[in-house]
Amino acid sequence: MTASSFLTRQLGRKTFFLICLGLFTTSSVLCAYAWNLHAMLLFRIMQGLGCGGMVPVAQSILADSFPPEKRGQGFALFGVSVVVAPVVGPTLGGWLADNYSWRWSFLINGPVGVLAFALIALILRETAAAVVERRQLRQQGGGFDLVGFVLVSTFLGALEVMLDRGLEDDWFASSFITTVAVVCALAFVLMIPWEVSRRNPAVDVRMIATRQFGACFVVMLAIGAVLYATTQYLPQLVQLDFGYTAEWAGLVLAPGGLVTMVMFAVVGRLSAKVQPKYLIMIGAVFAALSMYVLTNVYADLGFWFFAQSRIWLGVGLPLIFTPITAASYDGLPPGKTDQASAMLNAARNTGGSIGISLVSNVLWGREQFHQNMLVGQAIPSSIPYQDTLHQVTNYFIAQGSSLAQAHQQAIQWIGQQVQTQASFLGYMDAFWLLMLISLAVVPLALTLRKVKLGAAAPVGH
Repeated sequence: MTASSFLTRQLGRKTFFLICLGLFTTSSVLCAYAWNLHAMLLFRIMQGLGCGGMVPVAQSILADSFPPEKRGQGFALFGVSVVVAPVVGPTLGGWLADNYSWRWSFLINGPVGVLAFALIALILRETAAAVVERRQLRQQGGGFDLVGFVLVSTFLGALEVMLDRGLEDDWFASSFITTVAVVCALAFVLMIPWEVSRRNPAVDVRMIATRQFGACFVVMLAIGAVLYATTQYLPQLVQLDFGYTAEWAGLVLAPGGLVTMVMFAVVGRLSAKVQPKYLIMIGAVFAALSMYVLTNVYADLGFWFFAQSRIWLGVGLPLIFTPITAASYDGLPPGKTDQASAMLNAARNTGGSIGISLVSNVLWGREQFHQNMLVGQAIPSSIPYQDTLHQVTNYFIAQGSSLAQAHQQAIQWIGQQVQTQASFLGYMDAFWLLMLISLAVVPLALTLRKVKLGAAAPVGH
């Protein structure tokens, strides 16, 4: 993503997009035929290289393809793919894995990618203004900021490794995590003065220091955390604690995806009439409501409880994603569209990694805490424990077990209940955290200035 602005300038948006799409499609098929884990990791890296360039360039193409009064609707349609894809993916992937093979989760990208490649090659045309601008930027000496790219990549890469491996390796008790953290901090400290002093930086960090784009950047971090964390941990919750299959865990997300598609159409029209900051605030409240619903988890909940929580999130996310694109592009100087798009997408993905890591740590720490508290209350000598043990023992005797067997089964059942309740309480704490992150978006949205409605993404072409 961080290199996409330069590569777009050198190759042209259409050419660069087709290269990325071709690489992603090819590597997806290779993933399906990976012969071991190392091959899979290599092909996944290739996938990342391909998809990392497509999304920011797609937004730039949209900004040029629609007239100002239609850009809000254009970005709303594009937002459907950004938000609905993480919903469709688990559902379709779960169904393919349960009924066919995990390999089809990758193979399905093959025909879709070939069709998309053909359509883009035939239909998409770069504007004359874009060609002229690219020529002018080349003449201005816009060389590739290799040092800045290495620093940014090192910072983001080390941050990703630290977040992914921290809990597994016991954080700073591990020399590996400590080393990665030092590398991450050092790259960040060196990156700021280097990028600020460059004429054509790999990442223009000065944009983040501005009121408008900086606020949008932080909002995207927060919403990325909520979106990716819930997309990963809600299916995990229903699979581990409620016994759902992979397919049904994916289906829990599906109603929210349908609502999201409808909402994007609505938001596309609202964006021409309502200031982005107000839409973002309303969307953040709906996202917080979704998380609040999930703080009331218990064993007897059914499918529609979880689906409803996702529906509230499906209402809120479109109210954030489309307006934030409009607000972030407002006031940008000519030639910064590609840079802004890349940075916003990097913010969403980085926020997703941070959100997943935060939830992982909250789940682990709070589940252990609640389990210790519950075990402390389940004292064998206590009357409630003895009453429960007696009732459950009688239940297993009625099922045909001997007294000794029923006694052991009752003890095991009580232990399982303690673990299950501790898990529920851990998830409740995690969703409380995500609710607070969602609410934090409200004051951030208030800092955004008003934009000219009907010109969702003003660019310099």
